Amino acid sequence: MDTRPPITVAIARFEDLLALGLRALLADDPNVSILVDDIAYDRIPVVLRAHDPDVLILDAGALDDLATVRTLSVDHPHTRLVLLGQDLTTAECAQLLAFGASACLGKDTQARDVRNAIHLAARGLQVMPRGTHHAGDARAGHALLTRREGDVLHLLRQGHSNPRIALELDIGVETVRSHARGVYRKLGVTSRRALVALPAIAAEVPARELPPVHPARRHAGSRAVMRRPLHD
Repeated sequence: MDTRPPITVAIARFEDLLALGLRALLADDPNVSILVDDIAYDRIPVVLRAHDPDVLILDAGALDDLATVRTLSVDHPHTRLVLLGQDLTTAECAQLLAFGASACLGKDTQARDVRNAIHLAARGLQVMPRGTHHAGDARAGHALLTRREGDVLHLLRQGHSNPRIALELDIGVETVRSHARGVYRKLGVTSRRALVALPAIAAEVPARELPPVHPARRHAGSRAVMRRPLHD
């Protein structure tokens, strides 16, 4: 059984529809605890000092300057920044990541991928949208790691053996091997040594053109922005 404390999350102010979807999405995750939401952007530094959350979710379009991300990441190094934006360019995403953001995602990203990005960011990994890596980069990720793959990745990079990982996560050794194969495939590596040598960057998040749908329709199986999360 996973005995780690829940990931503490703060949510900045978003438009009503997306704000409702984010709250509903994270309320469904027992491993996440929302400390505060609907934070006005001029109040973010004060809120971070008061609550020190593991992850802060921001609307990239609401920032006066992308350099704000750099300031927040320097002043609050224990809080990982996950940014959602509309029509972010590759250059903008690359700049946000360089300034210290842990994830830069489109607002049309599926709910499951947003949730997984939060889990990966909380572990100190960066989540890159497709197209932000440099030319010649050998990593060939085609999907975001699942939360369990993120667990396995974290322990693999610490040098733990498969039996130790199985014990730590309370799963079978063969299940660990299966998740490890998925990690290798998504990150474009073929060995544990190559995996450890990678910088702390997770797999890519493929952008999807999905129509926004009210969160109340999640249970109908709609492919909405805040679609009901699937099991890992």
